[in-house]
Formats: sequence, structure tokens, C-alpha cells
Amino acid sequence: MDSLEECVIVLCRLSDCGLKDEGCAALASALKSNPSHLRELNLSGNKLGDSGVKLLSDLKEDPHYKLEKLYYCEYII
Repeated sequence: MDSLEECVIVLCRLSDCGLKDEGCAALASALKSNPSHLRELNLSGNKLGDSGVKLLSDLKEDPHYKLEKLYYCEYII
């Protein structure tokens, strides 16, 4: 069990799962309230609007978070 406590998620693929702006808001909120080691987030193939993308892009630009790559719509930010 000790090894599970030390396990960190650095890559999360949520591609083609029907995520919309509301889901982005929930995801951004969860990432803000629970500091993580997440470095790469793949949201390609979802129906994201400007507001959802902005919420997650803001996390990427914030030095308090470790997010380095954000994929959506086949583009990398």
C-alpha cells in the first residue's frame, strides 16, 4: 500500500469522452483544489468551447501548477 500512496498521475487522457465546457470547469476546479503532478492533459476529440479551453489554459500558464502540455482539437498548447 505504501507504493500506492507515492503514486502520482503525470499524464491524463480524456480524449473522445464527450467532455464539454462544464466538464472543463469541474476538471479545472479539481486540479486547483488538489495540487497534482499532472504534466500532460489530452482532451482531443471533445466538444470544448472557448470558456472551457480558457479555464484549463490558465492552469497551464500558472506557475503554481505543473501542467506542461494541453491537447485539444488536435492542437498542443
